[in-house]
Amino acid sequence: MYYSLVIPVYNRPNEIDELLESLTLQTFKNFEVIVVEDGSAIPCDEIIQKYNSQLNIKYYSKENTGPGLTRNYGVERATGEYVIIFDSDCIIPPNYIEIVDSNLKKEAVDAFGGPDRAHPSFSKLQKAINYSMTSFFTTGGIRGGKKQLDKYYPRSFNMGVKKDVYQATGGFSKMRFGEDIDFSLRLVKANYNVKLFIDAWVYHKRRVDLKKFYKQVFNSGIARINLLKRHPGSMKLVHILPASFTIISILLIILSLFSLNCYYIFPLLLYCVMVFIDATIKEKSVEIGFLAIVTSFIQLFAYGLGFINAFWKRYILKQAEFGAYEKTLYD
Repeated sequence: MYYSLVIPVYNRPNEIDELLESLTLQTFKNFEVIVVEDGSAIPCDEIIQKYNSQLNIKYYSKENTGPGLTRNYGVERATGEYVIIFDSDCIIPPNYIEIVDSNLKKEAVDAFGGPDRAHPSFSKLQKAINYSMTSFFTTGGIRGGKKQLDKYYPRSFNMGVKKDVYQATGGFSKMRFGEDIDFSLRLVKANYNVKLFIDAWVYHKRRVDLKKFYKQVFNSGIARINLLKRHPGSMKLVHILPASFTIISILLIILSLFSLNCYYIFPLLLYCVMVFIDATIKEKSVEIGFLAIVTSFIQLFAYGLGFINAFWKRYILKQAEFGAYEKTLYD
């Protein structure tokens, strides 16, 4: 099987350097790499040149249109039977493509995806953010965890699709946020065979500070309502939980302040303890355990506030599809 790895990049030459370095170490070699520069002010052409002799790599530069349409641009130029899409802030384990190939030989699915993890070299904050984005206690395992509250939908940091299936479904839409879930929902609605390859995981850096993390997750909350408008019936309990958590938490804090009774915040304290213990055990670090409490509350509150904001504007005020924090198409 021959694979085309498509990677959009915007002003992140250091990230693409790490990603390409990891691809040189793949145990399975039958693949091409397609890097598409999406109107970057800081191009990565010099980085690409480093790997020309080690990888079958194609490099394109185009005007800025955002990651979704940039992936489509790359797929149009792909020659593999399967297209595998990565975000530029990923590092790929050496046996990743070998694992994917093995899974596809067992079952030739139309599309697949895998989980993400924190690399040992990541900072403690990055590991805490990774925990809050993947933990059952925060996202319900919907990003590929072993325990899941909802059906798995591949995400753009680790997604594979047969090229003809990709083309038949029209690829990624112009959605600013949630474009990967929109694509996955269309694949499922078209009755394509979509599967989670639990052992085909990648290292995923995500945001490197709490402000950017908040903005990213707030946008995800907005995207969920925009997705519901596009795909009625796609809302599940797990998508409502962060907004419910946010509202209940605020009410408990207000009751505690006005009544001067700490009893009301006991559920929040219990949640903190559960997150701390779980994160500390998984990450083998007490410091990350404490940081995970902060990142988990940011995860839930940011998503919940974005969700509530979008619900109000789209369903009550009847406004059109929108996003927030759109200074760039990648932050």
